[in-house]
Amino acid sequence: MAFLKKSAFSFAALTFCFAVVLETKPAAASFSVVADGLDNVRGLSFGPDGSLYVTEAGVGGDQLCSASFTFPDQQACIGSSGAVTRIKDGKQERVLTNLPSYALSPTGRQGIGANDIQFDAAGNAYLLIGLSAGVNYNNTPLNSPNFGELYKVDFNTGALTSIADISGYEFAKDPTVLLPNGAVGSNPYSFTIKGDTAYIANANRNEVLSVNLDGSNLKTLVEFPDQTITTPTQEITYQAVPTGVAIGPDKALYISQLTGVPIPEGKANIYRVGSDGKTTVYADGFTQLTDLAFDTEGNLYALQFANQAFYQGNFDGSLIQIAPDGTRTTLLSGNRLESATALTVGPDGAVYVANKGDRPGIGQVIRVDPKAKVPEPSAVVGAVAFGVLSLSTLYKRKR
Repeated sequence: MAFLKKSAFSFAALTFCFAVVLETKPAAASFSVVADGLDNVRGLSFGPDGSLYVTEAGVGGDQLCSASFTFPDQQACIGSSGAVTRIKDGKQERVLTNLPSYALSPTGRQGIGANDIQFDAAGNAYLLIGLSAGVNYNNTPLNSPNFGELYKVDFNTGALTSIADISGYEFAKDPTVLLPNGAVGSNPYSFTIKGDTAYIANANRNEVLSVNLDGSNLKTLVEFPDQTITTPTQEITYQAVPTGVAIGPDKALYISQLTGVPIPEGKANIYRVGSDGKTTVYADGFTQLTDLAFDTEGNLYALQFANQAFYQGNFDGSLIQIAPDGTRTTLLSGNRLESATALTVGPDGAVYVANKGDRPGIGQVIRVDPKAKVPEPSAVVGAVAFGVLSLSTLYKRKR
């Protein structure tokens, strides 16, 4: 999974915070594979019937082939190979197909397309399709939905109704955010629903947007400035790259951060956005976060795509539990967890994780039981910052 950088980056805290050093308790949680053979697996969500729905970004196709945004020495093409898979009664079935997909050719790796799926309180399904590198991609004869939009889904008929053109909104607001090939970039990556409102993380634009489920009042809710680290020889700037969004027990919005290149280890944060709109760092010290979710007991689960910068070649990821008092427990680290792209908490209290999410044919959904842990012999110290007031799938931008 390639995550690109921009030319400059920084983060300013908007409310007073304090850091507390707490022990991170490593553990090995039990897990099982509940789905396999998926193509660039992405978002997860349980439907009203208790089934688990999974988005697959697909393997691209054979149209508009050109140099990849993230791997200029390789070709990438688009097609209609994306899908939504349902896992019900131990069986997996693709219940929605013909969705737009962009991926390396001919391998089908690093797919971008159907990024996330969520349900509202009434049981209606909504699908977020990522990417957009300019309207040319939405004018191809794919006979499929457009990239970069939020849709309402009718699984009975297969019909998709556009709720909001996220990328079109971004292009109109600022057409100067470019990909390396000069195209205007956008990649709405994940979302959550609270009441009649969807909250969407646009990884490429370093923003979180909100839109009513009737399509009205699309707006930018949070924009993350560039961030900076200082080395003995230079000052390096990088993007925030927001990924997962979740509603906390306190009704605040929580946002996970991937960070852009150079992917500094331990610099990814979880942010809290209060009802007053103020953004604070809730927890820090992570690396390449791709998603987060709360359980009914107030525990927050954070998912690391990989524990080291992706370009180092080690894709072992981690699933970390953060208790309401800030205590951290690493439920899984490596041990066949790799290139982890999304998670959700099931009605059974287990955590379901999209595993091997950057490649075709071998993507999985694994079920992790957070209460079945085998303590490991060592401990790691972590830092949690609490606000007192509170891939090749993720793209860089370039001013």
